[in-house]
Parts: sequence; C-alpha cells; structure tokens
Amino acid sequence: MSHDHDHDHHHDNELDPMAARVRALETILTRKGLIDPEAIDVIVDTYETQVGPRNGARVVARAWSDPEFADWLKRDATAAIASLGYSGRQGEHMQAVFNTAETHNLVVCTLCSCYPWSVLGLPPVWYKAPPYRSRAVIDPRGVLQEFGLTLAANKKIRVWDSTAELRYLVVPQRPADTDGWSEDKLAELVTRDSMIGTALAREAA
Repeated sequence: MSHDHDHDHHHDNELDPMAARVRALETILTRKGLIDPEAIDVIVDTYETQVGPRNGARVVARAWSDPEFADWLKRDATAAIASLGYSGRQGEHMQAVFNTAETHNLVVCTLCSCYPWSVLGLPPVWYKAPPYRSRAVIDPRGVLQEFGLTLAANKKIRVWDSTAELRYLVVPQRPADTDGWSEDKLAELVTRDSMIGTALAREAA
C-alpha cells in the first residue's frame, strides 16, 4: 500500500516525544482561540532570557568582585538583588548565604517547592521531588555525594529550609586563579546547582 506524502502538512519528526506533544497541544489551543502564540512567546522569552540562573550568576559575580555589594547582599539580599533589576514573583523576600572554607550551605523546601524564580528561574524536577525534600535535611552529606559533591569530613553543612515568606540564594566560594576577572567572566563559573548548594562553582579554566 502506498502513502501519498504530497498532502499539506509536515511531520514533527525532528522533535522529541514531549516537544511534539507540546507543539500539538499549542496548535490545538491556538486554533480554538484559547491562547495567543505571541503571548506564549513572550512568556518563554521571559524565562529563557530574563528570568533564570544567569540572573543569580550576575548577583554572585558582583558579590565576588565588589566587597561593598557583598556586604549589602548579606545584610539585605532583597534590596541588593533588586538593585541589579532582579525582583518579582517568588523573589520578594530573599536571603543570601555565603559558603566559606568552614561551612557549605544547602537549600531545600521541605513543605513544597518554594524557590527564587527571579534569580534561579524555574526549579529543577529533583528540587520538587519528595526524596530530595526529605533527605536533604536528614542526610545532607549523603545527598551531596549523590550529586557528585564530596566535602571534607570536617566541613560543616548548613541546610536552609525555604518558605513562602523567605527564599535563599547560596553564594558559592570564588574559585582560585580568578583575580582580575570581569564580572561577565566570573558569572560563567556560577551554575544553578552551585546557587542551590548541590555543587560548587566551576573551576577557572
């Protein structure tokens, strides 16, 4: 039996199954007049280019390179972060916690998935999962090892429990051999996971 491919539509063979399902759903909702594709594009652009880990990375890079800003971030993280233009939904009440040679900080939300969207974007799936939410408090060292981060036995781990009223940003330790680096270059070393506490900042290349 032959199949005529000259009909007026294309197949989304280049998409993975989930992306294809999203594309199909968006097409149906658009045809029914239930969504505006341009509005969807604006939302996607917001989370891809305006909200996300790159914002938090800029905050950390500024703290690494500007002692006065770092002090402000410690005293009033909400205001310091807002001064860089990063504020809004789920970022209204912030506290920055700084990793040191003696202490490593880890953030979790044991009740749900409270997360600072304005500086870290959307939370990763594992952050919302019950195993992480429970074990991060009970066995933080073991959880970090599962993320590939093994800390010295004498390093203290402090776990911070986010709530609807207060969200945390971990400021990782500045990597060695980065003296004189610009904020843009420093920001490239800061990852989302390092600002949650499940990783360290990248080492200088």
